[in-house]
Amino acid sequence: MPSLQQAFWEMDVYGFTVLEGVLSGAEVEVLRASLADWAARLGGEQRFLGQAGHVSNLPTLDPLYHPLVDHPRTLPVIEHVLGKQIILGSLNARIVRPGDPVQGLHSDIRADLLNMGSPVMVNTVWLLDDFTPENGPTRIVPGSHKSGMAGPPEGMDVKHVHQLVAPAGSVLVFNGQCWHGGGANRTETDRHALFGHYRKNALIFQVDPHDGFQEDWLDDLSPRQRELLRMDNGLAAPHAADSHLRTSFSRGKKKD
Repeated sequence: MPSLQQAFWEMDVYGFTVLEGVLSGAEVEVLRASLADWAARLGGEQRFLGQAGHVSNLPTLDPLYHPLVDHPRTLPVIEHVLGKQIILGSLNARIVRPGDPVQGLHSDIRADLLNMGSPVMVNTVWLLDDFTPENGPTRIVPGSHKSGMAGPPEGMDVKHVHQLVAPAGSVLVFNGQCWHGGGANRTETDRHALFGHYRKNALIFQVDPHDGFQEDWLDDLSPRQRELLRMDNGLAAPHAADSHLRTSFSRGKKKD
């Protein structure tokens, strides 16, 4: 298991690190079963530079997902990049199904928010299945967080791409400026992962956890979870999120 300092170095140099054994086998099984159930009930399609199944705003669906928000293995790595004044921009799921294609490489940060000295966003990918070369693992370009570009320029041949092959229970933590994208699933089974997206707290949510959050869950949140969800003073007015503003994250352009 890599040391915390090793994870910090990897975030600085490569823009990402992989933490293995964050979730136990039992935790993975419970989360995967829950996600499959919600996908069957509420799942939609994600068609951003590719296609995959999608389940949005998991903290509003089940308290099962709340311990991930401030997990002690991941949060220090996130805070190393962003500092402590942050929020959980969203916690969603992406399910790459048999036949779903490769996703184009992209940054999760709008072009106008790219900042080499003080990044505004860090993402986490929680593996609920083993990621193998065949089932559509995340691909990420080492060092691209320092490129100053929101994605590869048209015509660029990106030759140095890391393919995330890791066991279920691992978490990929990466600077949101890194170019990344899902792989193509060439197997006969779904590949499940959760995506936790953290931002500097001066920004609004990507998907607002106040939308549908049950008030009787508030007392069970840790103080840090309340901070990250902006629930220190209870449930505020909903709809304070980028998803309501219909803003694209890849190139800094508003959708038509």
